[in-house]
Amino acid sequence: MAASFASKCSRVGRSLLGGPGNNLSGLQSASNEVVGNNVWSQQRTFIQMRTVLKVVDNSGAKKVMCIQALKGKKGARLGDTIVASVKEAMPNGKVKKGKVVYGVVVRAAMQRGRCDGSEVKFDDNAVVLVDKQGQPIGTRVFGPVPHELRKKKHVKILTLAKHIA
Repeated sequence: MAASFASKCSRVGRSLLGGPGNNLSGLQSASNEVVGNNVWSQQRTFIQMRTVLKVVDNSGAKKVMCIQALKGKKGARLGDTIVASVKEAMPNGKVKKGKVVYGVVVRAAMQRGRCDGSEVKFDDNAVVLVDKQGQPIGTRVFGPVPHELRKKKHVKILTLAKHIA
């Protein structure tokens, strides 16, 4: 990161000196690169502690807050299991407010690369609640679910979903 920033800064410096082939338009494009990466790009991060996620099954919970990502130091991504606390719940659901539950991340705002070179990312962060064995608590899954869950051995969630992205 520091090396690429230094090389971009040195490119700006050479443009200011007016070396061969450098003109004012080169200065503008190089300076836009340095400023543009910091100002205009939106930071999408891992699902980590205190991240609020939407629940997309019919278990009774509406929103959960991540307590811990069970895999990885930075946080959870698509298909990872998290420990969460229920923040909002329906009054007659299977899961009550305040309960500590396990969940599988089925949608994440952070982009994830696929084998064919494409990338998948969603508008929101969403989970499906599961028990300790990894079986879903609800009987329906709403919204799109990526097919990367098959690699993570969450086939039951894929069978409950209507749309696989």
